[in-house]
Amino acid sequence: MHRLPSKNPSAWGARLLRFPLSRIGVALLAIAIPFAIVALPFNLFVTDRALKKAGALLLTAIVVGAYRGYVRIVEKRAVTELSGPHASRELGAGVLLGALLLSLTVGVLGALGVYQVTGSNGWAAMLATVPGFILASVLEEVVMRGVIFRILEQWLGSWIALVLSAALFGLLHLLNPGTTLLNAASIMLEAGVLLAAAYMLTRRLWLCIGIHFAWNFTQGGIFSAAVSGGATNGLLQAKLVGPEWLTGGAFGVEASAVAVVVCASAGLLFLIAAKRRGNVVRPSWAANHPAGRIA
Repeated sequence: MHRLPSKNPSAWGARLLRFPLSRIGVALLAIAIPFAIVALPFNLFVTDRALKKAGALLLTAIVVGAYRGYVRIVEKRAVTELSGPHASRELGAGVLLGALLLSLTVGVLGALGVYQVTGSNGWAAMLATVPGFILASVLEEVVMRGVIFRILEQWLGSWIALVLSAALFGLLHLLNPGTTLLNAASIMLEAGVLLAAAYMLTRRLWLCIGIHFAWNFTQGGIFSAAVSGGATNGLLQAKLVGPEWLTGGAFGVEASAVAVVVCASAGLLFLIAAKRRGNVVRPSWAANHPAGRIA
């Protein structure tokens, strides 16, 4: 007897979620909707700076909570990529590494006479940047590595997912004011590769979040360079003098050729370490290979 197609909505939903791009869409909506519900009133009606900083921390908690809810309800599994036992160690390591990489970049630029300190804005200016950079690092890592890279990797394997997610990460920076294709390419090669490699190495988001936060905070909160095209007033007063390919121009020192070399080198080391740990995922069509899912 011919079986009629199921009209059960839950069955159709389950079939839809078998497709990786559908899962990505659902995950992004699960994060974006609660985020927008809180962010829009804050942006429209709140003018007090202290409340805005508190709002950034609240939005950070909403992003994490929404992602956890999506994983548990839709993917029906434990949220291992945000597991608690590894949080402090990997987050701390990421903060140290991100600060080191940016400081090394600025140190080279300083030695070349490109980065020049002219004064100080004080500690209060530095601390004022922290909540915004926390929100940016958590939101971007949850979306780019937790959702997009992770789901693409399950489908297409680590290497294709790495290329696609890094390219997307770079292209999204074109939405920032004054960003050029060269700036976007720099972000793709350094941050897109480094942060995906950090996830591959640990299979968690803490190291990625720590690197991302410390890179932005050190760049803007301490050295007062623009962060992805956004001007910042951090601890130091400084200026950049030289060609844009070396200084990064108005986009910030993260678009400097020095930053690309420093971060791409770190990303390559992470990829080598991930490969040695057996953390490279094969494409879904190779899932039945005798060696299994991990290359």
